[in-house]
Amino acid sequence: MTLAPLRALRLAALLVAFSPATGAAEPPQYAVTPPSLSPAGVTIVGHGTVGTGPEAILVMHEWMGDHSNYAGLLPFLNGKDFTYVFADLRGYGWSRDLAGAYTADEAAADMFALMDRLGHQRFHVVGHSMSGLIAQAMAAKGRDRLKSLVAVTPVPASGFKTDEAGLQRLAAIVDADDAMRGAIKARVAQRYTDGWVDYKLAIARNATGREAMLGYLKMFTGTDVSAEVAGLDLPVLLITGADDIPFYQEAAERPKFEQAYKNLTVERIENAGHYPMLQTPPLLLAKIEAFVAANAKAKPGN
Repeated sequence: MTLAPLRALRLAALLVAFSPATGAAEPPQYAVTPPSLSPAGVTIVGHGTVGTGPEAILVMHEWMGDHSNYAGLLPFLNGKDFTYVFADLRGYGWSRDLAGAYTADEAAADMFALMDRLGHQRFHVVGHSMSGLIAQAMAAKGRDRLKSLVAVTPVPASGFKTDEAGLQRLAAIVDADDAMRGAIKARVAQRYTDGWVDYKLAIARNATGREAMLGYLKMFTGTDVSAEVAGLDLPVLLITGADDIPFYQEAAERPKFEQAYKNLTVERIENAGHYPMLQTPPLLLAKIEAFVAANAKAKPGN
């Protein structure tokens, strides 16, 4: 068996772990819509929705994963009070065959177009890692559209600044499984088994391909929206993981976010690193839903 089918088989088997026991309530499923064009000819990325509640929450993914990262949240989603929109960026997951420029501006425009198409004029946004930067680009361009922003172990508004050697290490992740395994292990403080690391690797390799990964690598290492978001009073929740690499830990992230956002809340999750949606899904969801509920009536501001 070749490596790609083996990864797909392993991922499918591991995802069974999230299935409920016999007799238990079935978790909600995504209502999936593939990429399309709006009547005005605007590209709409692939997405899955869960819930029918009045508060819309747009959820975006990281560089090494797609919507599959959030599978562990599905059994716990509050679909009565919230409508979740899990969006796959161009080149990933449900949007894997959708090519693009892979820039923050393009991604932000795609997300606004998606929420327009779904009828959500104002909404909450959740960004993880690189899409934490995209969420901040959305705040810079459409502050009045956002009720709140949740940044989970995010790339800050200034981008992921690194030297040439650092760029080479990141680029190696695109093609080399061992390099990606090393990156995953570092982001969970080397605490997890090889089986779990292979599970996360399978999510990444099944999510996307080389072109999109290289494109978004350029995006999150070369984009800086810190000047555009400086002084915003948008309610922002910064969530960090105690076991993450130093770049993403609270000591590094908090000063950057405090400099930008007037209305900032910071939470740190113990026993989680870069992937709380995989490591501590119920706790992450509780923090997100509590913050969104507290800001459901947030008004447009500066």
